[in-house]
Amino acid sequence: MTSSIQKNKLDLGRRVAIVSIAASAGLSAANIVVGLLGGSTSVVAAGVEFAGDVLASAFVLAGMLLAAKPADSNHPYGHGRFETLAGLVVGIILAAGGAGICYRSLQHLSEVHPPPASYAAWPLVGAIAVRTVMSTIKFRVGRRIQSASLVADAWNDAVDILSASAALVALGLTIRDPEHFLAADHIGGFAVGLVVIFTGLRIMRDASLDLADTMPELNRITEIRAVALSVPGVVDVEKCFARRTGLQYHVDLHLEVNPNLTVWESHDIAMQCRDVLCERLDWVAGALVHVEPAPGIERIRSAAAQPGRSFEP
Repeated sequence: MTSSIQKNKLDLGRRVAIVSIAASAGLSAANIVVGLLGGSTSVVAAGVEFAGDVLASAFVLAGMLLAAKPADSNHPYGHGRFETLAGLVVGIILAAGGAGICYRSLQHLSEVHPPPASYAAWPLVGAIAVRTVMSTIKFRVGRRIQSASLVADAWNDAVDILSASAALVALGLTIRDPEHFLAADHIGGFAVGLVVIFTGLRIMRDASLDLADTMPELNRITEIRAVALSVPGVVDVEKCFARRTGLQYHVDLHLEVNPNLTVWESHDIAMQCRDVLCERLDWVAGALVHVEPAPGIERIRSAAAQPGRSFEP
């Protein structure tokens, strides 16, 4: 069953995702409508990007809803990978949307038309302000709850700030000097597309590493080993593996214990180690612990068996 800590994390992530969907929908509508009325390609491009954000945030929300389902016979490690998969889908949406923005912007590059209206800049200013707030919230919450998809969405918002700023500069140049910078508005839209593509590829890479069971950072492995070694009866940690399954990690451990212990005593140490890991490290969902005889203690026992020596297990 999903732990209460993980459930609280998912609930918080879902609330942030819902707010993000509403904000993206409002920004998308404002930029597309004003961009079309004001004749600005870069503002319309930003609006289309925000529309993609609505879809991306919807996938984040869906991933979190699926990740909240408890483990079952077909998913013994839980459903957390759906949350990681949602992050991958966000990256694909961004990369594809960025390519479309680039294509549409270049189509109108050589056209001669009246300069955009000055009021077209206001939706971009509003987008920069809203995205700054949302990006900050998502980064903080996403990193706190270890949500790959929410952090991916935060990077998406950070890119929106850069792309909206680029569009605003391009629009300003076109409005200020349309004779020399009429194409700047279209180039701004193209720049928006390039930034979106780059961010989408980066998010796809990060999500793919998690889906490929890439080991976590060294400091996490060190922390797991330190907690395991603090359990009475653990002589050493021979192997330590971990893989991400959504918001948490599943750990595989090979512990070395005194070879003179009974099977029951060794098993008890393994269970204690599993429980301590899950209690002290809230990012560990579970641990599979295997016990082995400690080779150093085996050598001591062999030496103690020689005449004139004593050994106490």
